[in-house]
Amino acid sequence: MKILAIETSCDDSCIALAECSTSKFKLISNLISSQIEIHRKWGGVYPALARREHQKNLTPLLIQALEGANVLKKSKSEIQSSKLKKLESILGREKILSKKLIKFLSKYKKPKIDLIAVTIGPGLDPCLWTGVNFTKALSYFWEIPIIGINHIEAHIFANNRLSIIADKKNLPALALIVSGGHTQLILIKKLGDYKILGETRDDAAGEAFDKIARIIGLDYPGGPAIAAAAQKSNTKDRMSNRFETKLPRPMLNTKNYDFSFSGLKTAVLYDYKKRTKKERESKQYIQIMAGEAQQAIIDVLIKKTIKAAKDYRIKSILLGGGVSANKELRKQFQQRIKKENSRFNLYISPSEYCTDNAAMIAAVACFQRTAKSRTLDNWQNIKAQPNLRID
Repeated sequence: MKILAIETSCDDSCIALAECSTSKFKLISNLISSQIEIHRKWGGVYPALARREHQKNLTPLLIQALEGANVLKKSKSEIQSSKLKKLESILGREKILSKKLIKFLSKYKKPKIDLIAVTIGPGLDPCLWTGVNFTKALSYFWEIPIIGINHIEAHIFANNRLSIIADKKNLPALALIVSGGHTQLILIKKLGDYKILGETRDDAAGEAFDKIARIIGLDYPGGPAIAAAAQKSNTKDRMSNRFETKLPRPMLNTKNYDFSFSGLKTAVLYDYKKRTKKERESKQYIQIMAGEAQQAIIDVLIKKTIKAAKDYRIKSILLGGGVSANKELRKQFQQRIKKENSRFNLYISPSEYCTDNAAMIAAVACFQRTAKSRTLDNWQNIKAQPNLRID
């Protein structure tokens, strides 16, 4: 089975092509068009701009993916007027996309694809709808089945971790999904059976990184910028000079598994405001605050995860989401697991599969179809669900 996967939950336009069977998942292509430079001046993702860029990027990415797989053949026939009207209706709110996609469909034949998978949520509503409408148009015109995928579940399956979760020796498992929009601890009882144990009550970890970076004058995206600055700092520097500070670890010792990073952002702001202009702009201050803020977030993430793992007698911990690409988080997680005498197996995706990508969408679709745990969706009824939950 050949799967075309589409991911547009936030600001990355992603398309992947994969071959799938009950025993194999082979990634043919995994293309990503980043919008970081476009959103940098805003200090965060601007949904209307992200949607516009998705409309511009999706068709070129599709062509690139199909050409790379050698499944793109030119067509000599024109689109029937009735089909053209239907396509225009489906893409009625996607003017830029409509023009590009219809031109493409009139030029090429239907490729040899068995299934189209698309992210339906959670995510930014305008961005999700662009991916959904793009997929609906393809499904209608090519008469290829379609399936909607949960973005959070896809992060669990990033880097094709099906074999890990499918092995009963690794269950029950616990997934920490930590990104710009989500910080969740998810209990995995078995494939497809999930329960959210804890989640952020306000800012997600990635969002906190972005806001803290903006406060202390670092670039967007905040996570990589803070990590780079923090690398030049160390604990001794943070605690033994005129910039000495100890930021709070919000909800670190509560009995539940929830997170809250808004207070950490506020603490950074208060400290920043009490400094002189010269102090705020000094490299040493920026590095020290970046290091302390990063460590505060890491401390909370690790302690909450280990607590949940012990309480629920977890056998495996899966770390995913964009923030899980943070090298210090990965290193300290591994150190803590080792300290626990290898009680838990820790699985962390390669950095390139931590951020949003369509390969993880294809992986979930592969599992759901080969396991026959999901029926196909009607392209006419599928819709974006920005607040979709995994449980």
